Amino acid sequence: MTLERDVMAYDLVVVGAGPAGLACAIRARQLDPELSICVLEKGSEIGAHSLSGCVMEPAPLDALLPAWREASGLGIAVTGDALYLMSAGGRTRLPTPPQQRNHGNLILSLGLLNRYLGEQAEALGIDVFPGFPAAEALLDEGGERVIGVRCGDMGLDADGAPGPNYAPGVDIHARNTVLAEGCRGSVSKQLIQRYALDADSDPQTYGLGLKELWQLPPGRVTPGHVEHSLGWPLDRGTYGGSFIYHLTDDQAYVGYVVALDYSDPEFSPFEAFQQFKHHPSVRAFLDGGEIVAAGARSVVEGGWQSMPKLETPGALLIGDAGGTLNVPKVKGVHQAIRSGVLAAEHLHAHAGEGAGFDAAWRASPGGRELRRVRNIRPGFHRGLWSGLLNAAWETISFGLSPWTLRNHADDTALLRLDQARTIDRGWVDRRLPPRDRLASVYFAATAHDESQPVHLKVRDTDLCIDRCSVEFGNPCTRFCPAGVYEIVETDGARRLQINAANCVHCKACDIKDPYAQITWTTPEGGSGPNYQKL
Repeated sequence: MTLERDVMAYDLVVVGAGPAGLACAIRARQLDPELSICVLEKGSEIGAHSLSGCVMEPAPLDALLPAWREASGLGIAVTGDALYLMSAGGRTRLPTPPQQRNHGNLILSLGLLNRYLGEQAEALGIDVFPGFPAAEALLDEGGERVIGVRCGDMGLDADGAPGPNYAPGVDIHARNTVLAEGCRGSVSKQLIQRYALDADSDPQTYGLGLKELWQLPPGRVTPGHVEHSLGWPLDRGTYGGSFIYHLTDDQAYVGYVVALDYSDPEFSPFEAFQQFKHHPSVRAFLDGGEIVAAGARSVVEGGWQSMPKLETPGALLIGDAGGTLNVPKVKGVHQAIRSGVLAAEHLHAHAGEGAGFDAAWRASPGGRELRRVRNIRPGFHRGLWSGLLNAAWETISFGLSPWTLRNHADDTALLRLDQARTIDRGWVDRRLPPRDRLASVYFAATAHDESQPVHLKVRDTDLCIDRCSVEFGNPCTRFCPAGVYEIVETDGARRLQINAANCVHCKACDIKDPYAQITWTTPEGGSGPNYQKL
């Protein structure tokens, strides 16, 4: 069955209804009320796939929408900061570095913020289409310019053939395409590879963030209090840490971020998070409470030196798609909004041409912010203590070191089983929920039609058994926080089973697989997690 694709034409198409994409669309409409704009979102509704810590610097959003605080009712003012170095049995309070001081900042739900921004975009006459994932870029006949995006087909059967309810995807043509897909965006990844946008940058590096919303006994929380930690349960060669953000109504966000350049093939980020919750100080805080929602997503950690070129003819990369997150600050929303607004202003000022946007971003306050802290994250490649010393130097010198430390690719960081040493992490039996990764998936409210094609493409599943089992012990069964990858035995033969319905769209598999043979693609429209208040 072959059906002709519908074609829709706009001046501007924005892929991704996150803070970067919606800020770009809103600012573009403010500058030119006659501009035709659409925003595509792969989630079933705006905010369904949005996950962040999230403590936000409000100034960029205040400038874009001055009345947003009163109109939205969102945001809890930060009342205090604490940073701890954890050991297995205790914790030591450390001075809070300037980058992490949150006076004037707000704790909020990124999903709820994006829903508000989506409403503002629609009120301005912008077409916002949730449930429409962009599957690939559309190019002109010579392949030199992006002319829009193609939304994925619907109603395919498990083999990828048209089923009885097949409907071809829609082609969106536009003079300019702005990619705001977030971390490891599918179309962004395609364009970065096709046009070698990362030729002059270091490999991008990532972290995996896991987050839960807890309902706690009355009187347990201090609204507005922010805690971060480093150390246990990670070994000193693995970068990462926790966050606990106190909300109102006896609720709190509890989360953990682990850098995906860890080397131990037997390490499990999900288990590290659960172990953190069983630290004596954290367990006392959570005991008697219950999980309301949970989720996971990858975050961009490479910073200044790993940003690809943010422009190619007809397309711009903004927000996490372009690597704008500030890791030492533990913040990315303000940077995403900044980059989205700048993209709109640049296109308006240059008659719809994106050439020069990359240089404009790097010279902007957002770009300068990233350059100032460029050496802090890679300074931890040699371990915790040298990383802390380097971070102190970079802070007191305001990032003016005459050198730039390099980043390395996460998929090459794992040691083989015969190279890795056994690490006694002092991990304990745990009793706080969730019981396992499948229970955590329940709290993400993720949903994929079992009959649709598997959206996780593994190039050679035989390699998983013939080589990976021996060399790395199938780390996909441990780094995936949702139990998507499983080695099963049938009639004496072992094989890889992909439980695609569990996927929470974190994209860690697309990043960490040591053979780089897993590709995350967009599933049918609306599939995936449905995060509430995360």
